[in-house]
Amino acid sequence: MKTYGFVWPVVLILMFGVISCAANLEMKKKQAKASRNLGEAYYRQGNYPEALGEFLKSETLYPGDPFLQNDLGLTYMAMKKMDLAVKHFKKALDIKPDYAPAINNLGTAYLKKKEWDTAIKYFKEVTENLLYATPHFPLSNLGWAYYNKKEYELAEKFYLKALEINPKFINALVGLGKTYTAMGRSSEAVATLEKAVKDYPRLGQLYLELARAYTLSGEYKKALDAYEKAVEFTPDSALARKAEREAQKIRRFR
Repeated sequence: MKTYGFVWPVVLILMFGVISCAANLEMKKKQAKASRNLGEAYYRQGNYPEALGEFLKSETLYPGDPFLQNDLGLTYMAMKKMDLAVKHFKKALDIKPDYAPAINNLGTAYLKKKEWDTAIKYFKEVTENLLYATPHFPLSNLGWAYYNKKEYELAEKFYLKALEINPKFINALVGLGKTYTAMGRSSEAVATLEKAVKDYPRLGQLYLELARAYTLSGEYKKALDAYEKAVEFTPDSALARKAEREAQKIRRFR
C-alpha cells in the first residue's frame, strides 16, 4: 500500500506536466498564427522585409506550420532568394506532402532558377491533383517551361489546356502568342494577342508581343502602333526601352 501511495503523486505530476506542455504548445501556435497573419498582411502590401520578420518570428514559435513555410518560400521568392524559397517550399511539403499550392510554388521557384526539367516535374505533379482549385496556373507554367526548352508544340499544348479552363488567363494568352511567334505562325499569334488586347487594353507586355507578331507577318505600321502602346502603358520601364529599340529597327530598315 505504501508503494501505491508513492506512485500516485508521481503519476499526477506527470499528468499535470503533459497538460501544461500541451497548453504551452497551443499558446505558441496561437502566437505563431498571429505573427503569420500579420506577415501575410505585409506581404500583400509588397512590404517583404516586414513580412519576412513576422514569418521568422512565427517560425521560432512553431516551425511545423506548412502554411507558414509556404509563406516564407513566397517571401524569399519575391526577394529573389530562390535557394531559400526552395528550402521553405520543401519544408512545407515535408510537413504536408499533398499541399498543392506549395508544389506549384516549388515548381515556380525552379522556373525562376531556369531549371526547366525540375520545374516541369513539380508542375506535372500538381496538375494531377484533381482537388487543386486553379489548375490553369501549373498548366501555364508548364507551357512556359517548355517554351524555354524550345519545345514549342508541348508549350502550345499546355497553354491551350490552361485556356480551356480559364479563357482569359493572361499568362497563358501571352505565352501562347509568344509560342506561335517563335513557331513562325504569325497569323495565329496575331489572332491570339489581338483577342487578349480586347480584354486587357492597358497591358504593355501584350502590345510588345503583338508588335512582334505584326512584324513577323509584315504588318509594320500595326507593329509600330503596338510598340507605341507598349511604351505608353509602361513608361520609363525596361519593357518600354525594349519596345523603343525594336520599333527603331523597323523604322531604320523600312
